[in-house]
Order: sequence, then structure tokens, then C-alpha cells
Amino acid sequence: MEKDLFANAPLFQGFEPGEREKILNCLQGKSRTYEKDELILRAGDVVSALGMVLSGSVLIENDDVWGNRSVLDKAGPGQIFAETYACVPGERLMVNVRAAENTQVLFLDIRKVLSLCPRLCSFHHQLIRNLLLISSQKNLTLSRRIFNTSSKTIRGRLLSYLSYEALKHGSREFSIPFNRQQLADYLGVDRSALSAELGKMQRDGLIQVKRKDFWLIGGEFPVS
Repeated sequence: MEKDLFANAPLFQGFEPGEREKILNCLQGKSRTYEKDELILRAGDVVSALGMVLSGSVLIENDDVWGNRSVLDKAGPGQIFAETYACVPGERLMVNVRAAENTQVLFLDIRKVLSLCPRLCSFHHQLIRNLLLISSQKNLTLSRRIFNTSSKTIRGRLLSYLSYEALKHGSREFSIPFNRQQLADYLGVDRSALSAELGKMQRDGLIQVKRKDFWLIGGEFPVS
């Protein structure tokens, strides 16, 4: 793993380099590589380890039995996934985790943090604090998705999502983490209808867009 990534990963905040090596040993860190679109975890699986993205990115998806897909979240380098399921013994995954591109993942047996370690590792309390913070941030992310998909119209969902991205970036000009299909899945709409609405919004003078790059025009946002 790249040292800078390891140092900046939210799960490992507050630790010195030597302590991070001990964490990897204690939690039996193992890495695997996946090709684009390959399933990393499947709904119905029972997991005992969380995953941390080392390179590439993963999509957290909900697929129904008819093949309809919703993108719930995306995790990039340094971010983790499946931590909630790994902390609850026997809990089956309700989502799929898929490689959005060629991706390398580090798996950590987080159950060891939740029980008395025979080695009496001193870093367990800090790891638990970090996990709690990450879980709280993910709850906010899921809440934002509920806001962004509450409108009955595609334009309403786009306006909600793009408004949040502008606030997050502090600018009317920003790039989003999704391609068109991923954005359609995230907002729960048809891709063709999404593309058509983006075209209408450009013609109406609300936005300019080129692939993942957006520029919001008009409106009242507390950004420059």
C-alpha cells in the first residue's frame, strides 16, 4: 500500500507508521485485485472482514430480482465498505459490491477489534472511534441520497444532487464521481431519460455539462 494512502485513510487516523503495521498483522490484512465490473461481495454473503479500497473504486449496489439496479454509494482509495456487516455476526449482505474499474482491496478482520485481543493491542479503542466516525458519515451519505431521490421528477432529483455537489465543492464548477449510467442508477432513473433531461437543462440555461464536469448557471447558491 502507498504510505500516503495508508496515512490518510480515515480508518487509520491517529496512528503512527509502526502502529499501522501492527494493525495489519493483528487484523490479518490480505489484499486482492479485481477487474472492472467484477463482483467483490454478493448480496446474501456473510462476511467477517471489511474492505478498504487501495486503488480503483467500488460501487455499493442494490439489485432486485428483476435486474433493476440502484447505486447507493461509491468508495475510492482509502475508503471502506461492508464494515457494518462485518461487525454483526451472521448478518447477510443486502447489497452487492462491484469493482467500478480495475481495483485492489485490502480486507481486515474487524471482529478482532470488538473482542478482547489476546495480544492486548493498544490501538483497538482508537480503531473503534474511527469506525464510529466513518459509520456516522455514511449515515449522512445515505440521508443525502434519500433527499436526492425524493423528487418525483428527474429534473428535481438532478437539481437536488447537483446543488449538494456545488455546496460540497464550494463552487458552481465541479466534477462528479459517477458516469452517466452510475448517476442514473444512483438517482433511480432511466439513463436515456436522464441524458435527455440534462440536455433540456442545458438548453434552459441551468447548467453546462461535459461528461463528469458540471457548471451551474443562475440560481441562488452560497458558492462562487
